[in-house]
Amino acid sequence: MPVRTSIAIVAGALVTGALAIAGTSMAAGELQAELAEQAAQAIEEANGGGVTARFVSPSGWPSRHPVLEGGEGLDESTRTRIARAVAAVPGVGGIRWADGEARAHSGGPEYTPTHCQDDVDALLRARTIRFEESRSTIDSASQELLDEVATALRPCLGSIIAITGHTDSSGPEPGNLALSMERAEAVRQALIARGIPGDGLRTQGVGSSEPVEGLAPSDPANRRIEFSVVATQPVSISPIDLPGAR
Repeated sequence: MPVRTSIAIVAGALVTGALAIAGTSMAAGELQAELAEQAAQAIEEANGGGVTARFVSPSGWPSRHPVLEGGEGLDESTRTRIARAVAAVPGVGGIRWADGEARAHSGGPEYTPTHCQDDVDALLRARTIRFEESRSTIDSASQELLDEVATALRPCLGSIIAITGHTDSSGPEPGNLALSMERAEAVRQALIARGIPGDGLRTQGVGSSEPVEGLAPSDPANRRIEFSVVATQPVSISPIDLPGAR
């Protein structure tokens, strides 16, 4: 195959990948804006002046799980009415107040997924999910580590788990971006094969744009996969927090 043809094919693939990523972000942003608009109307109808619904995850991603802010001076029955009104908006997931605890109306046990994040971070603190050089194929030596990651994530099924791929700065950034996304997707598929539901897994690739703090962008240690448990909606409990415990 002529060199120019090969370059054109690679360039086309990179552009297609970039457009796909951009399209996903735009779709999520549009949904976020639509939910925020409908939630604002629901809050107004519930006489929730001063309350706003923020549809952003702890990692800054668009989310359908809003945090209700403001309304600290409202009585508890009003806060409950506002939360129920927002929960009734089609597409809205679990709700919590920014100044309250997350407790279920059903009386079930409290669900605290933060230990999953801690467990995965501990696993990846000393070891790294490795790939074949310049490829998205996971190195055979990392299969056991992926088994352990899947085990650590399993108690948090029902959460939205973000998988982020990173590279160092060697090579052109368009290629780094595409490779980091491909590697994140490879990890997603590996976790699905280990029994983690795919509908709760989200992937993104950021190339070399977010090096490890204290490391030069060219340091190979920047080649890594990171996980974030960004939202939770357990099936067995209500999506509305009980106001209180502020």
